[in-house]
Amino acid sequence: MNFTNIAHAGAEDWARIIRESAPFTAALPDRILAHLKLLDGDYGGFPVDRLTHCLQTATLAHKAGKDDEYVVCALLHDIGDTLGSYNHADLAATILQPFVSEANHWMVEKHAIFQGYYFFEHLGLDRHMRDEFRKHPCYQQTVEFCALYDAPAFNPATETLPLAFFEPMVRMVFAKPKRSLYQRADGGMSF
Repeated sequence: MNFTNIAHAGAEDWARIIRESAPFTAALPDRILAHLKLLDGDYGGFPVDRLTHCLQTATLAHKAGKDDEYVVCALLHDIGDTLGSYNHADLAATILQPFVSEANHWMVEKHAIFQGYYFFEHLGLDRHMRDEFRKHPCYQQTVEFCALYDAPAFNPATETLPLAFFEPMVRMVFAKPKRSLYQRADGGMSF
């Protein structure tokens, strides 16, 4: 490299950075799957561990016929629990944002507020907090996500597909961003 300040990096430097970044970028699905496995064994007082909860949520969505992108969102909706204990939905949404539709991104980003409908009153919070979004076009999708897939995914007796079943879906969804800061006007990616 011929620079010590990014402001001085030239086209040749950036060509090399892009070339040498390709293997790291291509391994994103591996890192996501590895991070998801960190939820294994963490019960936090729940009847199933956090990984099982994510797998059950994805299993329910898959069994209901949801498309692969939606199922991957269901699988990763709580991936932020390890690093974002107080804002896990934001972290999951940030990871997914370049790769999923705006509707699925919004659903993941807001799911914690919507899931609160089932328990916020026990924490001294307003269970109707989600109502502030009632007019949003993704409101009903997020209500349904929580009611049909997220809320019932704490049952040790529920069928739970293994992570390996979802791995091809994760790889497909994270193969190429749909929208990114680094996307050129022609739709190609800079990285």
